[in-house]
Amino acid sequence: MNVAEENHQKSALFSPLTLRGATFKNRIVISPMCTYSAEEGIADEWHLAHLGQFALGGAAAIFTEAAAVEPRGRITHGDLGIWSADHAAALKPVTSFLSRQGALPAIQIAHAGRKASMQRPWHGNGPMDAGDAARGEMPWDIVAPSAEPVKDGWLMPNELTVEEIQGIQEKFATAAGHAHDAGFEVLEIHSAHGYLAHSFLSPTSNQRNDAYGGDRAGRMRFSLEIAEKVRAVWPENKPLFVRISSVDSDGVTEGWQLDDSVALAGELKMRGVDVVDCSSSGISGTATAAQGKLPLGFRTAYSSRIGTEADITTMVVGLVLHAAQAEQIIGDRLADLVAIGREALFDPYWARHAAYELGADPRFGDWPMQYGWWLERREPLVRELRDG
Repeated sequence: MNVAEENHQKSALFSPLTLRGATFKNRIVISPMCTYSAEEGIADEWHLAHLGQFALGGAAAIFTEAAAVEPRGRITHGDLGIWSADHAAALKPVTSFLSRQGALPAIQIAHAGRKASMQRPWHGNGPMDAGDAARGEMPWDIVAPSAEPVKDGWLMPNELTVEEIQGIQEKFATAAGHAHDAGFEVLEIHSAHGYLAHSFLSPTSNQRNDAYGGDRAGRMRFSLEIAEKVRAVWPENKPLFVRISSVDSDGVTEGWQLDDSVALAGELKMRGVDVVDCSSSGISGTATAAQGKLPLGFRTAYSSRIGTEADITTMVVGLVLHAAQAEQIIGDRLADLVAIGREALFDPYWARHAAYELGADPRFGDWPMQYGWWLERREPLVRELRDG
């Protein structure tokens, strides 16, 4: 056993985790992050370069941004899609490169529901307007469990019929098949942030009085049936994640609450879901831009309780910024995986730097050979300069 291997065993963050037939070489996952840069949902060189840098950066698994299961399920005109074989083919270079670098290629499949047909964030991040029309981007009809808009001034969604609900569920299953064909090893269903599945879960957005509404069991039905249909086509040896908003709004005691998420997680586990990805908020606004000041790792309170009470593997996302912080999260079993999002945009080599900082890879042995041999040679000089 070499020095690097010995040191790896001393770090909880850099210990492996096996789920079904997939082994995560460490506990660091790159979170889905929309970049709004696809054409008709098709990935291109941008997506290869964007996602590839995180594989070079040492994360165990790298998620694509949310990939829509149908065109009307996109958030914006620039969203990634996975509703056809052509979309799968465009993603094969991405999965091939990630795999060759030792990372698990992962994909999040999604439907934006009533938060679809929006502007790209740099154009306003709201309902499309004349400026978007001038760019050739026109709004489209959107759907939801109930005819309730996100906010005043936003598009009014069409209430889905039961037949339409079941049709969308089948599109999730079809998308999972395309994801397998594209070479992905991990799949996540997006049931958070106010998008379609979350809007079924929340009593603030689901006003139905049929089998897909009413009490908690009725409101969970849409997400649970999707999990069943996806698990039926997603290979048995590949792990399945579900991202949830653990609460509708952080610090608010109305709507979907943590008790509900614990119950949902238990039901998801019975349907073959392996990991609950614990996010929060977004039912009537943004979930990714913090509303007010929040403490580092604030969602670990959600992941810890969900993991313990539902007896399920959890991943936590949100304001995990520092290596020591992530090490403590895993070491204290507050979550089993940490998802790094915008901090990875700031530092795509976050995982490599964390390994160095924690002493898990002090000699750059886990870096790509093209980089590591140089870094090891320069380290004595750099260390001398650092130490004065």
